[in-house]
Amino acid sequence: MTRIRWSGRLAAVVITLVAATSCTSGPGGEPSPEESAPASSLGTVDVVTDGLDAPWSLAFHGETPLLSERDTARVLELDDDGNARELGVIDAAAPMGEGGLLGIAVHDDHLYVYLTATGENRIERYALDGEAGSLTLGRPETILDGIPAASYHNGGRIAFGPDGMLYATTGDAGDPDEAQNRDALAGKILRMTPDGRVPEDNPFPGSLVYSYGHRNAQGIAWADDGTLYASEFGQNTWDELNVIEPGGNYGWPEVEGIAGEDGFTDPVQQWTTDEASPSGMTIIGDSIYIANLRGERLREIPLSDPSTSTGILMGEYGRLRDVAAAPDGSLWVLTNNTDGRGDPGPDDDRVLRFDLDE
Repeated sequence: MTRIRWSGRLAAVVITLVAATSCTSGPGGEPSPEESAPASSLGTVDVVTDGLDAPWSLAFHGETPLLSERDTARVLELDDDGNARELGVIDAAAPMGEGGLLGIAVHDDHLYVYLTATGENRIERYALDGEAGSLTLGRPETILDGIPAASYHNGGRIAFGPDGMLYATTGDAGDPDEAQNRDALAGKILRMTPDGRVPEDNPFPGSLVYSYGHRNAQGIAWADDGTLYASEFGQNTWDELNVIEPGGNYGWPEVEGIAGEDGFTDPVQQWTTDEASPSGMTIIGDSIYIANLRGERLREIPLSDPSTSTGILMGEYGRLRDVAAAPDGSLWVLTNNTDGRGDPGPDDDRVLRFDLDE
């Protein structure tokens, strides 16, 4: 295992934010500069572990880091030295294209997983038994099945909100019109109880649909005031950052990006697709952090002005799939160069850890 440690303190003294070649876009599609900053602006960085195989999602069980690998369908736990141990394999996962073992989340000593199975995506949960270093998975329990699946656009991010409900992003699975169909599970953000039931206060009675009109959202996170943000892959023009409102229609496939059309909720920020591909996201303090695949950067977005952003780690570690807030307040970033679309180096893929307090 390779370990790298360096201090960003001295470099941070001379940081000057400069306009980069990448752009965000303001209202009406008018481009505005995106600032850039070196990795040292995040403080000290560790390579926690390396040699991962198409990792997809990070989560924490207490202090123990867990991660999923898309194609092997393995769930791994990391010890204090970054050594990876397989605690289980999700047998029902049937990796294909962008599908496989995708998002994971932990709630009440259970591991929740979003996976591509044969002919569908579904959410399962497993009891987490044992202690750190010897964790095991109990028997699978299906929470939700029948989510449309394809070789691409499977969504796959799951997270528990501050309300204790489970949220899941689903892709359009190659059928864009289903994103506008409120009776379909594809192209949505879903909200459910921990055992998969429809909450009584969902926006559409009897429906798991929380918002719709999504092409392929892969990031969700909440600010301290309860505001839900989501990142979304566009098609050929704009990737998006959205503020999610219950019952909101986010436009796909009728509109993409900031359109200003009645009946659709515009994103608060958009990026060209070759400079973004926004996947996992988290919120720490006053900032949103979004991992970008094709854009090969971490974006930091101030909650005080979510129409602006700063690009960090630009091209330094390749494709970035997920980012998570650790219990100690540090920021963890998951690279994704071994998923068939990246250019893996000898140590890929890796988990990076940044101490933001320095």
